[in-house]
Amino acid sequence: MTDLQRWLEKIGLAQYADLFAKNDVDWGILPELNEHDLEKLGVSMGHRKRLIKAISHAFSNSLQAPTAPAESGSAPTATAERRHLTVFMCDLVGSTSLSTRLDPEDLRRILLEFQRSCADAIRRYEGHIARLMGDGVLAYFGFPTAHEDDAERAVKSALQIVESIPALIVPIAERLQVRIGIASGLVVVGDLIGEGPRASSPLSVTLQTWRRAYKH
Repeated sequence: MTDLQRWLEKIGLAQYADLFAKNDVDWGILPELNEHDLEKLGVSMGHRKRLIKAISHAFSNSLQAPTAPAESGSAPTATAERRHLTVFMCDLVGSTSLSTRLDPEDLRRILLEFQRSCADAIRRYEGHIARLMGDGVLAYFGFPTAHEDDAERAVKSALQIVESIPALIVPIAERLQVRIGIASGLVVVGDLIGEGPRASSPLSVTLQTWRRAYKH
């Protein structure tokens, strides 16, 4: 059984293992799949949603593709490479104030609409959603799939979000607003710092520091 087959079995979608193999979908291709690709493969709507969510989660913990569980007693391996990456951070302005004024269900609806609009814009320009953080979204342009114009794609995503978020129909009188930060440059991806579940890449540590500075 391949790593991809084990992963599909783990998320309850083992029936697509043969379909993926027939269409040459492997770990390298997996993060590049979008809902349109899955639809063309004949995956049902509900399973498309589940796969997209599972793929995003699998690649969100670090800038390293998920691997099969290591054999007992073996040490994890990691590789590193230099990549030109554009980091995209977006958060909802005034979300703390909203949480004190709104019913939890109304706040949940607003956050889901915010996340959906951000995700639509990021995926439209082939960015990778690294993490959804309630009132914030972290995305990468240039990893795991690189384009020559990743920085431009990030800016276009930002412009779409700035336009779409205030237009959302939400149960409050005022219009929603967002803050967006974009940083682009050379990074090293893949190496892990530490051991066990708290291991992280140097880039992820840098991103955490940058996010704290960005929030203030």
